Amino acid sequence: MTLTEFLQHMANGVSLGSLYALIAIGYTMVYGILRLINFAHGDIFMIAAYVAFFGIGIFSLPWWVSFILAVVITAFIGALIERAGYRPLRNSPRISVLISAIGISFLLENLGLVLFGGRPKAFYRPPVFAQVFLVKGVAVQVLTIYIPLVTIVLLACLLYLVHKTKTGMAMRACSRDFETARLMAINVDRIVSVTFVVGSALAAVGGIMWSLKFPQIHPLMGIFPGLKCFIAAVLGGIGNITGAVIGGFILGILEIMLVAFFPALSGYRDAFAFVILILILLFRPTGILGETMAEKV
Repeated sequence: MTLTEFLQHMANGVSLGSLYALIAIGYTMVYGILRLINFAHGDIFMIAAYVAFFGIGIFSLPWWVSFILAVVITAFIGALIERAGYRPLRNSPRISVLISAIGISFLLENLGLVLFGGRPKAFYRPPVFAQVFLVKGVAVQVLTIYIPLVTIVLLACLLYLVHKTKTGMAMRACSRDFETARLMAINVDRIVSVTFVVGSALAAVGGIMWSLKFPQIHPLMGIFPGLKCFIAAVLGGIGNITGAVIGGFILGILEIMLVAFFPALSGYRDAFAFVILILILLFRPTGILGETMAEKV
């Protein structure tokens, strides 16, 4: 492999990894507060892509208006899912909440199949995102630059929210103990709703960016990206925002490099991610930056 080929693969790996990182943040936020794996996260990602698609294709909105509207609507849907599917089970056994999360995921997927049909649709890519330029022989799509930049900016905003605001302080209190947080006059239900709104908005941005990079959407498009972003969150340390981003970048780069160095194994690319998950759970269950925390009762 030449240096140019290596740099080309690295650019592709960073681009894919930043997508994983962006979506993984939503997983890790919800888990950090509720100790809940929101299996519907990948399907929320899918909803955002369809809202943006119909905003441009049917309502003829400018692409940037459609993208913003998709993020807002998806954030609202995330809050609605929390209110209808998770809040009534707040004091139920953990297995009940897990089953509810899986049920919501299946509901969104099959509802998407009924409403949108199973046939893939071409996602509009604005010309500003379609540019490709050469840097010393390496073909760099402009999205390869935009996606990591968006991820870094949103990570900085999220870290500011969590560590520098009263809402973030309440989030960190709730992540430790609900009852103690309530004794400190924190509205736990409101904080959990805010968490779902922020996590769903991040999933929406990830879904739009994913659709721009791979411009084809369908109702089941969120399944494998959702699972891989969960793996990225576990790899980095689920519950740790910075860890989720690091895990996303590592997973994306490793996936691309696997195909680059071992082309014969390209068909096992998805399986490789699950091998990483198994190894992490066996040898470092807390992930790279995670910490051991007591389970909530």
